[in-house]
Amino acid sequence: MLGELGALYMNLNASSFSGYGSEKRGSPVRAYVRWCSSAQTVRINSPVVKPHILGIFHEGLLGKYPVLEDVGEDTKIILNTPLTFEEASKRTGLCTGELFCLDALRIAMECKSRINMVMLGAIARASEFIPLDAVEKLCRETIGKKYPALTEANLEGVRQGFKRVAGKRIKADSRLCQPGPVRRESCVWGYANAPAGGVNTRPGSSVSNDLSCSREGYIPIFIQDKCINCGLCDSTCPDMVFQFHPGVYRGLEGMVNGGLDYYHCKGCLRCVSVCPTGALVKAQERDYPDKPWFVPNQDLLPDAIQYEKTGPNSWVTSDSYMDEKRVDGGVV
Repeated sequence: MLGELGALYMNLNASSFSGYGSEKRGSPVRAYVRWCSSAQTVRINSPVVKPHILGIFHEGLLGKYPVLEDVGEDTKIILNTPLTFEEASKRTGLCTGELFCLDALRIAMECKSRINMVMLGAIARASEFIPLDAVEKLCRETIGKKYPALTEANLEGVRQGFKRVAGKRIKADSRLCQPGPVRRESCVWGYANAPAGGVNTRPGSSVSNDLSCSREGYIPIFIQDKCINCGLCDSTCPDMVFQFHPGVYRGLEGMVNGGLDYYHCKGCLRCVSVCPTGALVKAQERDYPDKPWFVPNQDLLPDAIQYEKTGPNSWVTSDSYMDEKRVDGGVV
């Protein structure tokens, strides 16, 4: 949308493209946009190395991916975070540039919009040259054609992002942050050390992928006392976040549900909709800031839950239980 904004509504030449891994929710996505005046031509098609404007849509990306590499003195960083400027400066370790902070997730939930709409308005405000009316016109003519019922909510998200973002310049000698080495991305496998035949020895990519960045403000909360260990949550979960371990339930030995692995939970809430006893409920993530990655029952799981070595299996699908058909006493 930023690429279209410059080309169609601001009389600029524009080039934009995205880079992403697997088409699975939770994979990190990078989008690059270049603008220049109509009298010039964009001749570079490579990723932006030294950005003038850097939008970070989830603070969980900090520390996991090198999103802050090559940030310069003239870089404007727009960060989706509930932290204040001082708190965000300490966490990011930024020692240069201009940092803009806003709680885009909270604003999106209030407006019934999306984080990307709020961030679009915030980026426009931080740029100091993108007019708000051009962004609104873009939203009406793009989102309005596909989802007319959501147009006003998304427009409100853009306006609130434009209005509520606040930024300050970080001085080079600021004591708020401590400079450190920039971590750059590198390929673990290449032509010199890739496995023979291109065989992937770790088929489950999610074992090392933090899916918390894909959550949109809601998480499932597990109520142990209401659980009957039916296993429906485990079989409907696309990322196998539920941890079943040997234990005793109502005097019988068997597999007992020990809780969630929030590290791999992307907040789809399918488990909440399928639970027959209300042992899983929808809750706002910000109400549980101190939740552990693992939520084990100490009586059942005295030790920390360990990751499976190969991660989730590829056969897990998103088919709904509502589509089941019962034939001769069985389920198809």
